[in-house]
Amino acid sequence: MKKTDCILIGGGIMSITLAKLLQEIDSSINVKIYEKLSSCALESTQSINNAGTGHAGYCELNYTNLNKHHEVNIDKALKINGEFNVSLQFWSFLARKYKGFKPKSFITQVPHISFVKGDKNISFLKKRYEALIKTTPFKEMHFSRDRETIKEWAPLVTDDIKDNIAMTRVELGSDIDFKSLSEQMLKILSSNKNFSLYTHHEVKSIFQKNDKTWDIKIYNSKNKKIILINANFVFIGAGGSSIQLLQKSNIKNQIGYAGFPVNGEWLICKKQSITKKHFSKIYGLAGPNAPPMSAPHLDLRIINGKRQLMFGPFASFTFKFLQTGSYLDLLKSIRIQNILPMLHVFICNLNLLTYLVKESKGSFKDKMNALKEFYPLANEKDWKLTSAGIRVQIIKPYKKIGGKLEFGTEVVWSDDSSLAALLGASPGASTSVFSMLNVIEKSFKRRINSKIWKDKIEKMVPSYNRDLSKQPSLFNKVRRSTYKTLGFKI
Repeated sequence: MKKTDCILIGGGIMSITLAKLLQEIDSSINVKIYEKLSSCALESTQSINNAGTGHAGYCELNYTNLNKHHEVNIDKALKINGEFNVSLQFWSFLARKYKGFKPKSFITQVPHISFVKGDKNISFLKKRYEALIKTTPFKEMHFSRDRETIKEWAPLVTDDIKDNIAMTRVELGSDIDFKSLSEQMLKILSSNKNFSLYTHHEVKSIFQKNDKTWDIKIYNSKNKKIILINANFVFIGAGGSSIQLLQKSNIKNQIGYAGFPVNGEWLICKKQSITKKHFSKIYGLAGPNAPPMSAPHLDLRIINGKRQLMFGPFASFTFKFLQTGSYLDLLKSIRIQNILPMLHVFICNLNLLTYLVKESKGSFKDKMNALKEFYPLANEKDWKLTSAGIRVQIIKPYKKIGGKLEFGTEVVWSDDSSLAALLGASPGASTSVFSMLNVIEKSFKRRINSKIWKDKIEKMVPSYNRDLSKQPSLFNKVRRSTYKTLGFKI
């Protein structure tokens, strides 16, 4: 049996980011990534399977809900903004250190806009703006109800809209091609003799031995052979199938967890005469009973250097956990311990289920009508429908017999922190560096407190363990340095 330090299951942005962080901190750590498919970043990290939004809280209205006193709670927006800032700092560090790491290949400055109609929603947006503008990270946000200003910000949107409308805009938003980012990091990783990537390798079992190490049984679909690997640490970052792999580990802390899969589709336009008129990401409000991930948005995307517009996502229910998965995925994930949490969630979210089933029956014309709420003059001939990937939301045990549906991300650890599994979806990839630093902090806690490790992390992420929103001078210093390296205009 072969031995290694770390096994990372799944070749998406999370595993690749964790591998790069570990190798930067200590290049002697042996890291192996095992990916089931023919190459990395083909599921959730695939460019077309996500919105490509650098989630910073600028435009995502579901990050700033009203509380019972009808006040806007901005805590989540500030939290996500800080976490995204950590990613920006790490990518900037890589760009300064490695000539082959090219930010222009994966990140583009694209303004982020929030868009609402009607007096009630305009009132909410104004409250949101007034709360956020007082904070350091959002001090450059602009609000407008003026038609001419809005037309300048979003030419396609203002055409033929009769309702009262309002927008907020932040110039320093971003569009990110996470697949390209993953490939850039893999190129650097491949030069390290202690890093290995294995594609066409599917994990069949995960077992913890008495010495607290892990035996992993892996099937090589190319040569049809089974290999056995022993590792000190295991990370499960396999997107939708993480819940199934976590169940294979049989750790106590996974008991009661289950998955709630949501499928998505985009409307896409590549017609240059249209794409050149739209240069932002515009987010609206999610409809009644709709999951937060389905908040409609009209996005400029830059993929492989080419502009295209995406609208959606249109969410629907599915039984698959991955695009390349099986329609039996949901059924196979059912265990005695998670039956009650699953039933509780499905019963308590019948409106959501009804919405998802209804959306799955929606026609192309229905989806075009939704687009016309943003872009009234949209022509069906210019748009086509394509997959937006699958997101498996978290069902977790709640209280004694109930379950709770979560739309964020969560890491589940073994008691000794030698195994970590990332579950859930948004904001996901945008906060990958922050999330993976948290994994390192907990799973390598005996080493994280050493001065060598701390110094290296602070060199990669100058704001490490600091709240930039409360330190304006440090925030401005980090922002200038980071954005300059990444090619943004400040």
